[in-house]
Amino acid sequence: MNVTINGTPHELPAGASVAQAVRRLTDAGSGVAVAVNDEVVPRGAWDSTALAESDRVEVLTAVQGG
Repeated sequence: MNVTINGTPHELPAGASVAQAVRRLTDAGSGVAVAVNDEVVPRGAWDSTALAESDRVEVLTAVQGG
């Protein structure tokens, strides 16, 4: 299935979860937020939230510094 992650097309297996999409971009264990089709997905729901064809996923990571 094709989804867009941070503006870039990605091919994921059918029924892939938000957690799988996040792992495509980062190995960070904290400081990560995700929205699917402009709706924030709580971290506790990443494994159980399945993506669908043409979903738009935004993965945001916190950056420290000034």
